[in-house]
Amino acid sequence: MNAPLESTLWDILGVIEPQRDDWLFRQRIIQELQDVVRTVPSLRGATVEPFGSFVSNLFTPWGDLDITVMLDYDSYISSAGKKRKLSLLGDVLRALKEKGGWWRLQFIPHAKVPILKFEKGRPAISGDISIDNLGGQMKSKCLFWLNQIDGRFRPLVLLVKEWAKTQNINSPKFGTLNSYSLSLLVLFHFQTCEPAIFPPLQAIYPTNLVDDLTGVRETAEKTIADLFHANIRRFIADRSRPVNRSSLSELFVSFLAKFSTISLKARDFGISPFTGQWEEINNNTRWFPRTFALYVEDPFEQPANTARTVSVRNLDRIQEVIQRTQLTILSPNLTWIDLHQLLVKPELSRVILFRKQNQNGSGQMMHPLPQQQLPQTRKHVHSPSAPVIAARVQSARPENQLRSRINGNHHIHGLSSNPKQGTYSNSAVPEESNPNKWSKQGMQQQQQQQRGDVTNSRQQLWRPRSQQS
Repeated sequence: MNAPLESTLWDILGVIEPQRDDWLFRQRIIQELQDVVRTVPSLRGATVEPFGSFVSNLFTPWGDLDITVMLDYDSYISSAGKKRKLSLLGDVLRALKEKGGWWRLQFIPHAKVPILKFEKGRPAISGDISIDNLGGQMKSKCLFWLNQIDGRFRPLVLLVKEWAKTQNINSPKFGTLNSYSLSLLVLFHFQTCEPAIFPPLQAIYPTNLVDDLTGVRETAEKTIADLFHANIRRFIADRSRPVNRSSLSELFVSFLAKFSTISLKARDFGISPFTGQWEEINNNTRWFPRTFALYVEDPFEQPANTARTVSVRNLDRIQEVIQRTQLTILSPNLTWIDLHQLLVKPELSRVILFRKQNQNGSGQMMHPLPQQQLPQTRKHVHSPSAPVIAARVQSARPENQLRSRINGNHHIHGLSSNPKQGTYSNSAVPEESNPNKWSKQGMQQQQQQQRGDVTNSRQQLWRPRSQQS
């Protein structure tokens, strides 16, 4: 295990882990948008519901907020045509302008899924509004449920996304990877490491999930959830499978190694989390004709390519970033300064250093690097602003408490997927968890517990209230 890297990764997680206020802030945005939607005659009966990283619990305090406006189809699943979606988003845009307090409103009509972009609050959170994106909701829930198999999935996704933002390879707008693709890459890594941590997703859900979203919404969602949980329980209960005991740093290093030649390998192979293996493009008729530089297949909506925005030039750059990160991490002269410059932006690095100086636990105290020596980067919406940093500093906790929160067990079971009910409740906030969860002994105990009945798990997300206990 790379001790400096392991320690640094946990320090980073202590800063990028959402706090209670981050959850409540996003809930307020959702509720305010619901209030606006109620004033739009063409959206009578519609509900405002989150999806994406907020629902999958894979978001950071400065991450985007994905929201969909679900139209009222009298409990049945349906979807407006693209022309109607464009018209309805135009109505939402006019209502938000009239209401005020919503900034940088931008209508993106030509995207595969038309969206309305916005910023809200101080510090600003950016977000996307879509219409009738039930498929996106279900995909988000599935990623959330997968964390029941192994609690290391969520921390590694958060770390990889923060590293990708720092290295400017997490921007589909500029031809690099979107956050969903990055999450799927981590999922694929868990499927293909030795020994494997996750099974191929076809073993969890053997058909195209999006195709099964038909009929009565509550019934369809329950059927999907029941099958997903049953197969997760079956996988966890298999005591014959070898257990992967890699540390977080070992998983991060092996993630970099796996994709260090991604540009070269992408010429002949695509990434399929559904089958859990590299698929030869020439032998995969689902991907014909070949029109993309990189294939990261959506396991819940095959053969959709989640990396369709990645250009050939940027794929080469992504490979270079991975190789450079790998080379630096494996350097015998590695310092914490090198790690911070690789993995987080300077403003986050300063928060980490502040905490290290003020911690009361054991361990060597780290002295801050003079501010003028830190690399300067232009701030953007994904970087935490001064108020966010101040909040992080004020809420600094001993490291043993910080680690106890990074276990993937935060849940938002107050959220409801029933379109006839409310959009969410204020109970949708993370809970404190076992402080020993991520110690070595705690991890072993967790793996043993996870082999038990998943239905007893606290991770209940977006189930209809009729199904909530």
